[in-house]
Amino acid sequence: MADSTSNNEPEYADSLKTFGAVVKVFRERAGLTQEELAPLVRYSPQTIASIEQGRRFPQQDFVDRSEDVLDAFGVLRAAAKYLARRKGLASWFRQWAGLEEQAISLCTYECRVVPGLLQTEAYARSVFHNRVPPLADEQIEAQLTARQERQRLLRDRPNTAISFIIEEALFRRRTGGADTMRELIGHVLECAQPRNVELQIMPLGQECHAGLEGAMQLLETPDHQWLGYCEVQRSGQLISDRKEVSVLQMRYAKLRSQALTAENSASLLKQIRGAL
Repeated sequence: MADSTSNNEPEYADSLKTFGAVVKVFRERAGLTQEELAPLVRYSPQTIASIEQGRRFPQQDFVDRSEDVLDAFGVLRAAAKYLARRKGLASWFRQWAGLEEQAISLCTYECRVVPGLLQTEAYARSVFHNRVPPLADEQIEAQLTARQERQRLLRDRPNTAISFIIEEALFRRRTGGADTMRELIGHVLECAQPRNVELQIMPLGQECHAGLEGAMQLLETPDHQWLGYCEVQRSGQLISDRKEVSVLQMRYAKLRSQALTAENSASLLKQIRGAL
């Protein structure tokens, strides 16, 4: 669960709200509406609104462009340095989450739980409720909010090529019960409909495959640099070394050839749903 907190300490968004308020003050000082600022910083009005309300973590290019456009005397860059905590996201995952928002390609192989980008609220809530040690109610709500915000990637980035390879066993486990799993499978099938999203299932009948060493993620930046991310219990690692990333790319390419096609994957999911 890449976008979950790594400890039992609740994370608050006060710094995000403070930064957002400062952005709003400088925007209004410049006599600009959110709609007028949007093309100047190359972000949508909706994104600007989310940042001003403290609901979205600002990317560095947003900070830099806003600083210049709003003539903010260095205040925004200085304030951004203190955005050390992102509500609902583990500290070791925040950097990867930021890179995801700018990526032109995203690849995910998952063998533990259905990827966070594809989870329904009911499925995610079941995962969080079964966390050990237990999470407080406010922590669960914070993580749900962060997960749902991150899922905007599937809606807001139609030009990003997104690939998922998921183990069949995860859909047969019935996490949260049969009703939750039926809803999840329907949601996953719907998420796989856009042309830029490809979903493949690794069938139980595949006796051996290239992903036996665990889950992994890959992404391509706008500068065409490939990066990797691997996660274990309560920690994660961003991988930038070209040789290591190359190994992950080779493994992912092999996984693609070993998994079911997109069409057969959809058929299998429908069969599993029908049997629930």
